[in-house]
Amino acid sequence: GTFEIDASKILHMSAKTGLGVDAVLPSVIENMPPPLGSIDQPFKALLFDTWYDKYVGVVCLMAIKDGSIKKGDRIVSTHSKQKYEVTEVGIMHPEPSPTTSLQVGQVGYITCNMKSVSEAHVGDTFYRDKHPVEALPGFVPAKSMVFAGVFPIDADEFARLDESIQKLTLNDSSVSVHKETSAALGQGWRLGFLGTLHMDVFRQRLEEEYDASILITAPTVPYQIKYRDGTTRFIRTPADFPDIHTMQDNVESTMEPFVLATMIFPERYLGQMLELCTLHRGEIQNHVYIDEARVLLKCRLPMAEIVSDFFDKLKSKSQGFASFDYEESGYEASDLVKMEVLLNNEAVDALASVMHRSTSVVAGRDMAKRLREVIRRQLFDIIIQTAANGKIVARETVKQLRKNVTAKCYGGDITRKMKLLNKQKEGKKRMKKFGKVELPQEAFLTVMTKSE
Repeated sequence: GTFEIDASKILHMSAKTGLGVDAVLPSVIENMPPPLGSIDQPFKALLFDTWYDKYVGVVCLMAIKDGSIKKGDRIVSTHSKQKYEVTEVGIMHPEPSPTTSLQVGQVGYITCNMKSVSEAHVGDTFYRDKHPVEALPGFVPAKSMVFAGVFPIDADEFARLDESIQKLTLNDSSVSVHKETSAALGQGWRLGFLGTLHMDVFRQRLEEEYDASILITAPTVPYQIKYRDGTTRFIRTPADFPDIHTMQDNVESTMEPFVLATMIFPERYLGQMLELCTLHRGEIQNHVYIDEARVLLKCRLPMAEIVSDFFDKLKSKSQGFASFDYEESGYEASDLVKMEVLLNNEAVDALASVMHRSTSVVAGRDMAKRLREVIRRQLFDIIIQTAANGKIVARETVKQLRKNVTAKCYGGDITRKMKLLNKQKEGKKRMKKFGKVELPQEAFLTVMTKSE
């Protein structure tokens, strides 16, 4: 069949009517292999889930691989080497039910005076103090791969939003939080997420559970800068990207993360999917027919290309039929530039971004055009420029508001009109010298919504 499962082994049951439900547990006992391990071996446990309880702190769900654990034992994390004293053990039944001990093969919860979820790493191995064991294979610490700036729309909401973010991160240790300040947007945070879905879920929870009004900057990925002296540095914000002089004198290469993407879709959309991957700098690995109607396509893509609107385009071109999954595929050298937006020669830090040189001209023109539409006219000209590594790639002008100073001149010599116009011109020059361009919040919201 479609799922490559032997039809004779499928249980015929209905949770609604109760048909065949009594055969589920016996089937689990027969078909699931018994847990490996021995009660005589030193204690070894796998941490696979955590949550925060305001009374007891962090509650850890563990699978006991060897030995046993009881209240009062001291356990150690293989990853952090932190020591904890066990205050309670139990099983989920389905609510937490305390027991005297947990033994090999059991899955249960442990509380151990752990104060923060950030101390608990899913996949970590725990052992009894002074009885070290070999860590279980496969553990990799959570690594943020998508970064975004989060700012309150109303500056007075900063303290409440700070509290909301702290509460959310209590149950999600994989989110990295660093405070940052933007000249245009004020105080906020630079948050790191595991991926775009993780970022969307976190944003929705902030808005729905905590009623937060937030502005999220365009997501970025961690770039890598290799210097000529052999050192390597990770860039998580456009502000950290080296300037043009450093790039020329000290930088050997710039690198960006790639992913191996897997897409499954009906055969009739193959052309559109190949075109979509190519437009986003993708490298087609292979495509195979799963069956008569469906195709599996694998390609390598820069991660920066999929954090914006790649998924929306994928669903649009396939009329919602395509599925998409990806995994990290390392870093590769890439020709990266920093795109800056200048308003009357002043850089707007919140609109800066890092991108591939091949897309900088098109992206720069698009950004300048959208800004021209959202910036209100002032009493002086506003010059909008986008620059890639210091080189201007696009320019737009928002024309000044002007009073008709010659309206009262009904005739006479042209010099009367010229005198009034020149006087107005001098005033505009002085105004441009001292005037400041203010970008309203609506402009940021409009510009940060990527155009189709």
